[in-house]
Amino acid sequence: MASGVLTVRDLARRSQAAAGAKDRAGWLGLFADEAIVEDPIGPSPLSPDGRGHRGAAAIATFYDTVIGRVDRIHFEIERSYLCGNEVADVGSIHITMPGGQTTEVQGVFTYRSDSSGKIAALRAYWEFGGRPTTETTAPRG
Repeated sequence: MASGVLTVRDLARRSQAAAGAKDRAGWLGLFADEAIVEDPIGPSPLSPDGRGHRGAAAIATFYDTVIGRVDRIHFEIERSYLCGNEVADVGSIHITMPGGQTTEVQGVFTYRSDSSGKIAALRAYWEFGGRPTTETTAPRG
């Protein structure tokens, strides 16, 4: 953070810390009024129509039905790529559910900020119900 100006990476870390601390007001306060949360992107049980959660009320509902229902959430970011007003974090989210069941979500988590220094978009690339796949192509020789 240079000269007191938050980067979108700083906003991402604040978002992750607030989710981990179960700080609902702190997490929601990071988002612009018309922000969108797509976690994961596309149709899933968390967003059956695949359109995500747009606006303060919808994002608050997402918090209450997803983040608010877990016992613990911890982000482990392996790599981060800051480009202008966007950042892509590569890593894992470790989730502990009520009753102690744990799960790990591996993916790419992107954040975009707006001109007022708020999160305009949080988009998560991960495979619902499955592990990520890695495809390799054999070298041609």
